[in-house]
Amino acid sequence: MTTPLAIIDHDAPLVPLAHLDDLWFQVGGTLCNLACTHCFISCSPHNHSFAFLDLETVRRYLEESVPLGVKEYYFTGGEPFLNPDMVAILELTLRYGPATTLTNGTVFKEEWLERLAAAEAASAYSLEFRVSIDGSTAGQNDPIRGPGTFERALRGVQQLVKHGFLPIITVTKTRDDQDDADLFDSFVALLSQRGYTRPRIKILPTLRIGAETVRQRGYHAEERVTPEMLEGFDIGQLVCQHSRMVTSRGVYVCPILIEAADARLGATLHEAAGSYPLRHHACHTCYQYGALCSNPSGARRDA
Repeated sequence: MTTPLAIIDHDAPLVPLAHLDDLWFQVGGTLCNLACTHCFISCSPHNHSFAFLDLETVRRYLEESVPLGVKEYYFTGGEPFLNPDMVAILELTLRYGPATTLTNGTVFKEEWLERLAAAEAASAYSLEFRVSIDGSTAGQNDPIRGPGTFERALRGVQQLVKHGFLPIITVTKTRDDQDDADLFDSFVALLSQRGYTRPRIKILPTLRIGAETVRQRGYHAEERVTPEMLEGFDIGQLVCQHSRMVTSRGVYVCPILIEAADARLGATLHEAAGSYPLRHHACHTCYQYGALCSNPSGARRDA
């Protein structure tokens, strides 16, 4: 038996925002050129439930973030590079701190990457790209992400490498029986064959919300976080303890729960600084796997 996105029939443990280290932007809204069958917010070419964030909106939140001590900035969607302001947004963000963009890698233009390579070279901070590929062959990836997306994403990775970036390849475990070590090794071999000889790979669990509830399953009723589970647990592993998410509808607790009405915490970062109850089934996945969303480091890379 699966249950809806939110559950309200148990004493959900509260997680305080200890410090706002990571600030996320739903810069691409829910618009995407792909319609991946496991997307946890069901992004697609037709989903306009969240809008793009324009340059001035991002600038306003960047300014608000400075006295709060934000250390890193993340940009996601939808597909961020459908936003016509995306390159300018990253150029601006690199004046404030390290920036990471989560992308499917299929829509890059050479002129964009030239500008972004120049912006990073002129900045004290790093610019990272996380490119989603969900199988080390077209036969594994394309049924999930769409026909032809395997080769298009690999071409995007090669473009990034050509411009001096070392993209993080994010791989979602789309089957319960997949082994992390096997996935990792298969991607190392693939990327090495394609000229990316220093690959960085991040393996992610499946979030059983959005489109995934149709593709495979939703969460079971027992997959939830209880107060007892947090006894002795390092809550610093939970995204909501150190992050917030800016969207066109306001500030949400995390990048995963933007479709949950109770996850909207306010219009400003200050309004969103309170505690949050782990009442959603997706919180169980964060509890199991730790900081799913963040990078290990935002430090600048040496050339």
